[in-house]
Amino acid sequence: MWSNGSMDACSLTATEMASLLAGGQLSARELLNAHLSRIDELNPIINALVTLTPELALERATAADEAHARGESLGLLHGLPVAHKDLLATAGIRTTFGSPIFSDFLPPSDSLIVERQRRAGAVMVGKTNTPEFGAGSHTFNPVFGPTRNPYALARTPGGSSGGAAAALAARMLPLCDGSDLGGSLRNPAAFCNIVGFRPSPGRVPSINAHDPWSPLPVKGPMARTVADVALYLRAMAGPDPRSPVSIEESPDAFADSLERDLTGVRVAWSPDAGGLAVDPAIRTVLEHVPDILADLGCEVVEAWPDLSGAAEIFQARRAWLFAVGFAPLLARHRDLMKETVIWNIEAGLEMAIADYAEICRRHRRLVAHVHDFMRLDDGGFDFLAAPVTQVPPFPVEVEYPTAIDGTPMDTYIDWMRSCSDITVTTHPAISVPGGFTPDGLPVGLQLVGRYRADRPVLELAHAWEQATGWGERLPPEIAAAGR
Repeated sequence: MWSNGSMDACSLTATEMASLLAGGQLSARELLNAHLSRIDELNPIINALVTLTPELALERATAADEAHARGESLGLLHGLPVAHKDLLATAGIRTTFGSPIFSDFLPPSDSLIVERQRRAGAVMVGKTNTPEFGAGSHTFNPVFGPTRNPYALARTPGGSSGGAAAALAARMLPLCDGSDLGGSLRNPAAFCNIVGFRPSPGRVPSINAHDPWSPLPVKGPMARTVADVALYLRAMAGPDPRSPVSIEESPDAFADSLERDLTGVRVAWSPDAGGLAVDPAIRTVLEHVPDILADLGCEVVEAWPDLSGAAEIFQARRAWLFAVGFAPLLARHRDLMKETVIWNIEAGLEMAIADYAEICRRHRRLVAHVHDFMRLDDGGFDFLAAPVTQVPPFPVEVEYPTAIDGTPMDTYIDWMRSCSDITVTTHPAISVPGGFTPDGLPVGLQLVGRYRADRPVLELAHAWEQATGWGERLPPEIAAAGR
């Protein structure tokens, strides 16, 4: 049925695919087969997808086509192929969390985000690779090995949603979900020239979080365009009474066009996210950000809120989450855990309650400071803008950067502060393609909105995307093959 000259169905955006599916010009089975062929061709090289479910995918694609024949739609994601991060439980389907402890684990039920996608008509094709328990922004684990960056196969795609980002960049899928604690939706998006959105805590609720009141970990959408991210977010978002931080706003808030007049919008820009060590290549690629934003109508000021305490707050609250979630596993399976995970768990277990109480007080003051910094009635800002990552994609054999531009990184997550500092603010943030280094490595721009102002972030990101077009640049192997 699908015929459009030389255009491959896998090259379409998710919104274009949805339109063709709704109009009957493309069937869900045709779309699935195109993506399975792409997966067969490229996944052995990239290792983005680690557990494939083609039989289940065919069942769901067939159900979508049968519904369409009856004049029905299964939902927002009707017939669209997706894959779920291997940190998310999928009922009866292998879910390893990147750990040999769970190498053969078959969950009894779906995560809420997986359930919502299924009910919206998505066609699950498998799981995406992730580092062990999502720890660190480099996707490798002892169960499946490393994932490679489609733009440079010798480099990392980032993490912990690295398998998702690589699958999207390679056009193996149009939509992939992910999660973000210290940057796991944003870092891999930047490394792979796609879009990753960290929504406000509670926008995409979770009912099985280790600490259901923590504002640090979130789940969210990844795609190749901002409009696709907005579509995907609509299927994920919405309140759930089982989540104590769930946001009550309807996901239909993301339904309309993202076009917006940005005249007079105030943006605080920092080329180093407030004085962090940043690789010179990143600085060079992003040096034109203020000019491009100004051309869009924004008023750009070089400024940044004082986030000097964010690193300590993040490290302590992260350690607490690791202790809550993984301490029982450490007691039974220490020999099967990587050293960085052990270190993070033990840091939480060894923390004095008085010290953690002081961290919580400091966190409250930091959030209040950021609110005051952005408050428009006091000369504040609508958005913050800064690099997503402090380094370009690094060699796949390197576990994590130990220095940036001569500045040592003491732990395996220090190099991620450009993202983890923003996590601590609790504000929504997105990574959009920001350009390329001279050797063809992607660089991302991070846009941060006001408290719970998720839609405006998507609107500014969409305008940036339309003005720059960097997200349209294909990985070399795919571009050379004309796919």
